Amino acid sequence: MRRPVAGRKLIGTLFATMRRQLLTLALFASTVASLAAETWPHWRGPSRDGVSTESNLPTTWSPTQNVAWKLPLPAFSGSTPIIWNDTVFLNVATERATGHIELWAVDRNKQTVTWKRLLAGENRIGNKQNMSSPSPVTDGKYVWVITGTGVLKGFDFAGKELWTREIQKDYGKFGIQFGYASSPLLHGDALYLQVLHGMLTDDPSYILKIDKMTGKTVWRVERPTDALQESPDSYTTPALLQHDGRTEIVITGGDVVTGHDPQTGKELWRADVLNPKKARNYRIISSPIIAGGLIIAPTRVNPLVALKPGGSGDVSGTHVAWTFHRGPDVPSPVSDGKYLYLVSEQGVVYCLELATGTLVYGPSRLPNDFYSSSPVLADGKIYVTGESTGVTTVFRAGPKFEILASNTFNDPCAPYCLASVAVSQGQLFVKTDAHLWVVGERRK
Repeated sequence: MRRPVAGRKLIGTLFATMRRQLLTLALFASTVASLAAETWPHWRGPSRDGVSTESNLPTTWSPTQNVAWKLPLPAFSGSTPIIWNDTVFLNVATERATGHIELWAVDRNKQTVTWKRLLAGENRIGNKQNMSSPSPVTDGKYVWVITGTGVLKGFDFAGKELWTREIQKDYGKFGIQFGYASSPLLHGDALYLQVLHGMLTDDPSYILKIDKMTGKTVWRVERPTDALQESPDSYTTPALLQHDGRTEIVITGGDVVTGHDPQTGKELWRADVLNPKKARNYRIISSPIIAGGLIIAPTRVNPLVALKPGGSGDVSGTHVAWTFHRGPDVPSPVSDGKYLYLVSEQGVVYCLELATGTLVYGPSRLPNDFYSSSPVLADGKIYVTGESTGVTTVFRAGPKFEILASNTFNDPCAPYCLASVAVSQGQLFVKTDAHLWVVGERRK
């Protein structure tokens, strides 16, 4: 039986409307993805995993080739540049081992510092880092930054202070051996901070959720472990897991990986897998990433653990997808969704199949140096900077190890180049001890 003409017209109109709505949604999603790719709002970029979707990026440069501009810096810092369109934010130490910690806003068009704001005094050295290691984070309207001394502040883009907190004053002195170095995780209307310590304190480790506009604590949840001596100390940054309609904050440190409800802080699951022999020196520096539906959790070299999401309670024996015995100690991993790339502190590269952990290649060697910066993957290439030379090596992503270039600015690098490369609008932001270098032509 045929429908009346009026009915057929009504159905046709409804389908046309639905098509227009779907097209609008697709265009909106595409625009959002494009905007995200043009900024570097977190320590490890728009997707929080060291990956940029940009293409046609520079492979080679020198002090006189492919450099758009450079900005002098007063001292070394482990923090990564944070970029939102025309503004670059830097967590800056005014001196190597003393002096102050400042937040700088840099005008990308004028290549000058727009404003500086004091964050904290009492800068000091903690092994190879100073108290400017945590990277800022931004949502495009405001920027937040914490120092290694626990001073947390929020600002608008004009430099007006929103609020300030002193985490050690509020919750007790940090007991982490080499100084606090975790960057904030920004998600929704809140900042998530971990304070995982124990080497120099008997106070419990904890996680904070802080309202980004008021600075007030939404919740504070203790995170107990039975890790010993140095092993409770964690210098990692939390990861954001979104799986099967559920969002979780993933924390690594103190021998365990835990997943937490962002609304309440409640621990949803725990995997006691990072220190099988319960060694006393398993502090963790390399941060977790979420890639290919897995939680990739490094520890102090052995083991690197891939966990399946979706667990509840103790998942130590049920959710381990695979392990690898030569994980990174300091640099965090990076993945293109098919392969997982690991760079060790000694400059040894391994490539694994992400889904299975099967070794694809390695050990393969980068130029002789130590490496603390985390690799960044963009345009089918991986960028990583050596800490004593400032040489950024570019090697090809994929199943075959191939170094494409090793680039230097001949810039002083004493004592350390620790910052990871950032990517924005066709340009690479490479921070040495003496300068912020901007490589490539900007594409707006």
